[in-house]
Amino acid sequence: MLGDIGGTNARFAVLPAPGEPVHLLPRTLTADTPDPVGAITIALQGYEGAAPRSAMIAVATRVDAPAIRLTNASWVIDAEAIGKALGLERVTLVNDYTPVAASVTVLSEEKGDLAPIGSGRPEAGARVVLGPGTGLGVGALVPVEDRLAIVATEAGHIEFGPSTEEEAALWPHLERVGGRVSAEVVLSGPGMFRIAKAITAHRCVTCPYAKPNDVLTAAREGDEMAQAALDLFARWLGRYAGDMALTFESSGGVFIAGGIAPRMVDILQSGGFREAFDHKAPHEAWARKVPAFVIVNAEPALQGLAALVTNPGRFVFKSQGWTA
Repeated sequence: MLGDIGGTNARFAVLPAPGEPVHLLPRTLTADTPDPVGAITIALQGYEGAAPRSAMIAVATRVDAPAIRLTNASWVIDAEAIGKALGLERVTLVNDYTPVAASVTVLSEEKGDLAPIGSGRPEAGARVVLGPGTGLGVGALVPVEDRLAIVATEAGHIEFGPSTEEEAALWPHLERVGGRVSAEVVLSGPGMFRIAKAITAHRCVTCPYAKPNDVLTAAREGDEMAQAALDLFARWLGRYAGDMALTFESSGGVFIAGGIAPRMVDILQSGGFREAFDHKAPHEAWARKVPAFVIVNAEPALQGLAALVTNPGRFVFKSQGWTA
C-alpha cells in the first residue's frame, strides 16, 4: 500500500507487484476521520485485489520518529498502529517530498506529466522539487556515484523578505505566523490568501475574498486585485525556486508540485516567475540554463512511492518505520 498524507488530503494506492500499474484508491480528507487508520480503511473498501502486505507512507512533516504529528493537521501517523490495525508486515514512513523527488525519475514532458516554464535544458546534476499547497514542501534528488540520494528538507520555513520598494510597502500588511514571514507563509494556499489580504489592506479597501480558492476564481473572472495577487505569488515563487536551484546547484532542473501550480500554469509561464527565477546575479547566466517545470501529473507522490519500492537499490533516503 502506498500513502501520501498532507494537511488537507490523504491519498492512497496499491502497487500489486513491482513494475505493475499503480491502482489508485479514493481520496479522503484528513478532517473526515480522527486518524489515518480510519482513512485507509475507507479507501480500501472498494478495492477487490489481494490485501496489501506492507506500506510506505509519505507524510507532510519532519519524519524523525516512527510516530509523528502532521504539521498542518491533527493526525498522528503511527507506523506500528497502522501496521497492527491492517495486519501488515512492515510500515515505512518518509517525508512527503521524498517520493515527489523520486517521481521526477519516472515523469516526463513527453507523456504530458510536466509543463515547462521558460527555456533551459536538463543537464546531469541535482534536481529540486518544491510545492505550494497547504504548506510548502521542498526536496532534492542528488546523484551520488551510481545512486540517487533524496534530501527531504524543511526549507519551506526559511525566512522570506521583500526585494523592491513596492514589496517593502506591502510587508507591514502581511500576516505573520509565529512572528515570522517564512516562505511557507506566502507560498502556499493560505499564503496566496495572505498576499491578497495584504494588497487590499495596502489599498485601504475591504478584502472581498474569504479563502484561497476565491482568489484564483476571481482572477480567472478578471478581478484586478486577485490578478495582482497571483502575479505577485508567481514572482515570489520564481524567486524562491531560483534560490533553491542555487542552493542545490540543480542543473538537472526545478520541478514545481503541489495543488496550486497546476491550476495556474499559464500565469507561471507568462513571465514573472521566470524573470524572478533568472534574476540571480552574479549567476544569472547559469540560472537561465536551469529548466523549470510544473508537475501536472495528478499523483506524483504515489508514482514516486511506486518508484521507491520498485527500485529500492537506486535510491538513498531517510525513513522511519515498524516491522512485525
